[in-house]
Amino acid sequence: MTEQKYVVALDQGTTSSRAVVLDHDANIVSVSQREFTQIYPQAGWVEHDPMEIYATQTSTLVEVLGKSGIRSDEVAAIGITNQRETTIVWNKETGKPVYNAIVWQCRRTAEICETLKMREGLEAYIRENTGLLLDPYFSGTKIKWILDNVPGAREDAEAGKLLFGTVDTWLVWKMTQGRVHVTDYTNASRTMLFNINKLHWDEKILKEFDIPLNMMPE
Repeated sequence: MTEQKYVVALDQGTTSSRAVVLDHDANIVSVSQREFTQIYPQAGWVEHDPMEIYATQTSTLVEVLGKSGIRSDEVAAIGITNQRETTIVWNKETGKPVYNAIVWQCRRTAEICETLKMREGLEAYIRENTGLLLDPYFSGTKIKWILDNVPGAREDAEAGKLLFGTVDTWLVWKMTQGRVHVTDYTNASRTMLFNINKLHWDEKILKEFDIPLNMMPE
């Protein structure tokens, strides 16, 4: 039986994707890095191409294993670190994003946030139950923007055809060929939709934002 003595870290950042191989003693064996395109449709808007994110991340994984001469069966685990609030919505039947990834820096949902703040008690509820401010920085209003502005997106979401994910979720879903739709608490807690007191998606906030629960990862 092959000894699994290496760990691979995938670092999907805002401007580049990296892969790092570490040995049993946490020494870096090999590193691969690729930059990808920054998209600025207008002032204050920032986007990435989810397919380019996936392509650059998987190519660094292949490259880093090749450079180090390590076989895949020698890898004990793969970990992912990523730009957490960046938002991707895709069609689970086609595997294609319905819109570019809306990056954490993007401020296009500022007006949506101001409108939501006018709902009595909502801002305080969000702060108390998610630990976050009602701000465009986080994923919640980015999802809402996609559903409200991309033709057919809301109808497909309500029909159960669309999935949401932060970048970790997108990469895992793609790498498992659509078999696994998951995230972890650290990413979920940056969406403004996750109840940090009860450790599950907050259905009240989802309802206020008009986001179907069936889009959310486990």
